[in-house]
Amino acid sequence: GKSLRIGLVAARWNPSVCDALLDGCKASLKACGLSDADIIVERVAGCYEVPFGCQTLLASGTVDGVIGMGCLIKGETMHFEYICEAVTQGMMRLNLDFQKPVVYGILTVLTEQQALARAGLTADGHNHGKDWGMTVVESCLLKKKYPAAR
Repeated sequence: GKSLRIGLVAARWNPSVCDALLDGCKASLKACGLSDADIIVERVAGCYEVPFGCQTLLASGTVDGVIGMGCLIKGETMHFEYICEAVTQGMMRLNLDFQKPVVYGILTVLTEQQALARAGLTADGHNHGKDWGMTVVESCLLKKKYPAAR
């Protein structure tokens, strides 16, 4: 992954979870050979803004792939369902429109405890940010292996 530049877009909402996911992702990218200079981090307000942040980085032409990160925790209203659907559709559209890897790093959980576990903040948890870092590198290398015809 040494020849890659990766964009990370992380929500500020649910900061303990999102900060941990971002840290896990950066550690994974560094383990794959990326330097700090090759990891571009941008923060956005919440999950709804993540697709726009990813689109902005992709449109700049400066990244090989992006990871959009955030955490949605189910509440008492339909807000969760609407935001989940919108963000999921937006991220998939970016994959297809830009033809570059866009990794879906949005936790969609029912409880805060589930979010903490998936961010590696509990004794029995696992930081999914680490997995997303490996996934974007793997996907970018696949893309480089089969460049588009010009």
